[in-house]
Amino acid sequence: MGNAVSGRRTLLSGTAALAAVALIALGSAPAQADETEPDLGVRGLTPVTGITPGSGFGLPVSLLNKGTEELPKAYVTYSFSSGLATAETYSNCLYSTIGSYDEMPERHRAVCTVDQPLKPGVLYGTEKPIGLKAGANALYDTAGLGLWASPPGPDDGGETDPVPGTGAPLTLVERGEATEADRAAHAESGARTDVTAVNTADYALTGAELKGKVGDKVTAQVKFTNKGPAWVYRELGTGAASVDVRIPAGTTVTKANGYCSKVTKTHYRCGTSQSWVDEEGGETYSFVLRIDKAVGRTTGKVSFGGQSRPFDRNPANDTAEIVVETGKAGSTGGTTSGGSANGGSDGGTGSTGGSTSGSSGSTGGGSTDTTGGSGSATSGGGSTAGGATPQTGGDLAATGSDSTLPVAGAAGAALLAGGGLFYAMRRRTAARNG
Repeated sequence: MGNAVSGRRTLLSGTAALAAVALIALGSAPAQADETEPDLGVRGLTPVTGITPGSGFGLPVSLLNKGTEELPKAYVTYSFSSGLATAETYSNCLYSTIGSYDEMPERHRAVCTVDQPLKPGVLYGTEKPIGLKAGANALYDTAGLGLWASPPGPDDGGETDPVPGTGAPLTLVERGEATEADRAAHAESGARTDVTAVNTADYALTGAELKGKVGDKVTAQVKFTNKGPAWVYRELGTGAASVDVRIPAGTTVTKANGYCSKVTKTHYRCGTSQSWVDEEGGETYSFVLRIDKAVGRTTGKVSFGGQSRPFDRNPANDTAEIVVETGKAGSTGGTTSGGSANGGSDGGTGSTGGSTSGSSGSTGGGSTDTTGGSGSATSGGGSTAGGATPQTGGDLAATGSDSTLPVAGAAGAALLAGGGLFYAMRRRTAARNG
């Protein structure tokens, strides 16, 4: 990402020559008119709120062929994030799961072949809304709808083998001639909406207890866990959690976790590898501490910071401690501890893949994926990459030499160079609706 390619200067002259040949060939070829792409539209979706795990809701369908030619066959897609499931399936739809990648969490998609023509300027809908329901882990979720003129290709993240539905086929019915207001309401070929459930997610922290003598290096492993039952999907550009770590007196950090930024010498702020955390998921933050003084039993505090957590109803496990027994002043005894009682792996753990999904849009009759998050603390994703130098803001992680994250994103990245270290924010790519 932005790295220079060895030998690039040498290749430029050859590339220029090939480009010149290509231009000559294009100049001698007859010009061809571009084929007219279908102009398709989906009505925007209204946010769904207040549902409870296990309850169902409908995804209304309103489609419009805004072009001048009849569309002989339509492909309707709908998608939904991991806290949602289908309430019913349709025999002319193929169902698959797209794994998490880049900034998008896992999501589910249905591709429905509707063997009916769509007349230009006529509104179409389904006999009843598409049935979805909230799962036990629902909280901040999204659902999307798309209209295609040709079968959508496989998602970049890869999919499970498509499975056909078992219910009646999904069919379309005419709703009448479209007005100018209808055309405006069907601006894009894809739409998505937030689905917010009434649920909880218990964020918990676990500390460490260590022992050593002056000069020893001990490793503290602090753990953040989402005990569920809901998964949590945060806003674009933020982590799923923000954890403040205060270092015990008499010790110095010689190596901080890659997801943690240095605020002061004794205060670090840690983020997460993605903007979502699954139920029973989380991160483990490792700190190598050098014992500088024998001050007896010394304690540092671990606590949550950052965004509010209205879904977390259990404050009892929101703080933890890092305890180091350094021995009494003047003592030379003690043993060295290379880890903590709590375990965990350096560099942390995190969801992969991605999201979510992104904003909806259309190109030539297709649609963009809409299972990404949105502004009400439901969406986004992102990790950061960098060295031990702290990031400049936000809850996202900075990765060090002991923790490497893939860096990807079509929306762009910010790169700050200094001291041989870098910070990069991944932006999630837009995926297809459905």
